[in-house]
Amino acid sequence: MLQVRDLESGYGPMQVLWKPGLEVKAGTVTSLLGPNGAGKSTLLGTVFGSVPPWGGTVVYEGKEITREPTHKKVQLGMALVPEGKHLFPNMTVEENLYMGAYLKRAEAHREESLEQVYELFPRLKERRRQMAGLLSGGEQQMVTVGRSLMTKPKLIMLDEPSQGLAPLLVELMFETIRKMKDDIGLTILLVEQNADASLEAADYVYVMHEGTIKAEGTPDQIKASDDIREAFLGM
Repeated sequence: MLQVRDLESGYGPMQVLWKPGLEVKAGTVTSLLGPNGAGKSTLLGTVFGSVPPWGGTVVYEGKEITREPTHKKVQLGMALVPEGKHLFPNMTVEENLYMGAYLKRAEAHREESLEQVYELFPRLKERRRQMAGLLSGGEQQMVTVGRSLMTKPKLIMLDEPSQGLAPLLVELMFETIRKMKDDIGLTILLVEQNADASLEAADYVYVMHEGTIKAEGTPDQIKASDDIREAFLGM
């Protein structure tokens, strides 16, 4: 579904990506692991168009989209859930969710998508009339993910979805990621610091360090390599 080849980008004069490449197959969870500062978030942003690419190619469903604007990529069925909570605090949970259904394709399925989000996150249904700014951190993260689902994506990229969550909520978030793949049929590219949980959720894994891909393989292959786990994952 997604192929990234020799991608280069950065900020100002500072290059962050040094030609990493990866592939995300349809209907899978692909994890991108690595230490802080490895370039994982920059890779997601460059694929999505929020960080301008300097070189390389991004191919989505057989079409080269490297320099397509972000709104076009959303129309094609891509979604990015960025690190942190980006909500409208003075709007209700439900109003925040509805903000995700702005595309014509998504608007036609708005109520169906809303029920789907509430099935994944029953807590949001209980709090649908509450102001988003009054929610706990975990609940706000659920709204952030749910709002992206309202765009009716085919590929969703998640940047540190469990960051700052209590252990019980981390477990719930990864259970939801599995449901997004198994029940909804989404393809997921997951960036996470929680290597153990990511390896459990993933079908395939890439390990990133200093802007390049240092290793790849199935979760079992990555777990079996002491060198990879110690050098890049701190395990």
